[in-house]
Amino acid sequence: MRWNSCRLPLIVHSIILTGLSASLLTLVHDDAFAEIQTKEIAYKHGELECRGFLAWDDSVQGLRPGVLVLHEWWGLNDYARQRTEQLAGLGYVAFAADIYGGGKTFDHPQDAGKMAGEVRANVQDWRRRAEAALRVLTSQSQCDKQPVAAVGYCFGGATALQLAYTGADLKAVATFHAALPPATEAEAKSIKAELLVCHGADDTFVGQDAVKAFKDGIAKGPSQLTFIAYPGAKHSFTVPTADSVGIPGIAYNKAADEQSWAEMKSLFQRRLRTSSP
Repeated sequence: MRWNSCRLPLIVHSIILTGLSASLLTLVHDDAFAEIQTKEIAYKHGELECRGFLAWDDSVQGLRPGVLVLHEWWGLNDYARQRTEQLAGLGYVAFAADIYGGGKTFDHPQDAGKMAGEVRANVQDWRRRAEAALRVLTSQSQCDKQPVAAVGYCFGGATALQLAYTGADLKAVATFHAALPPATEAEAKSIKAELLVCHGADDTFVGQDAVKAFKDGIAKGPSQLTFIAYPGAKHSFTVPTADSVGIPGIAYNKAADEQSWAEMKSLFQRRLRTSSP
């Protein structure tokens, strides 16, 4: 449960008057002071107006590592925002990019696919969109600019990899059910981040040929790659509402979701040097 801290005195007063237990009072008090703060941030990529989403835990003192969140082909929707807030709850300052611009989101797969295709058609501009969002993240007053990571889902996972291929100053990149664009030898040698790729073993959208081409490309550079294929997991396995989309081959997998999140946490704790829970 989330509480607005400005309402705390009224809440506490009501609890005291109704005689609720001291343990409940403590719970409400703790929740209020551990509230995740969020705000939308307008920024620009060239002439494109973008609307990103920032989240941080105001109970954390001082600078903390930053994590860039890159959305699925649906755009910067509630799912991307929820993941951003989860990362803030781990002690990071997290910023969800608006890769499409204008805060565009889509509900129909044809519309989402068309927009994602337009972005992917110009790879250099696609990368610059991610770079613009990364600059917004590192400019935040809460962000320690040195240990920075990126996470991406589906289209956003491919975006995170494209960002890594530019030689961006990232310590870690974690992707979930991502498209896997292969890196050239020069791109592979430019990667500074350690890579974690969480893949569905039964993902029919990203076939074995694509997986092999991706692995072969990364192997041409020095970056460490951990590639995990979760048995029985299909595309979008981290999205609880995936089954409701009605697209064959897309399904939520609770075990793969939880295991991949734990792998990401372990990577970040090691590479970002934080003791987040």
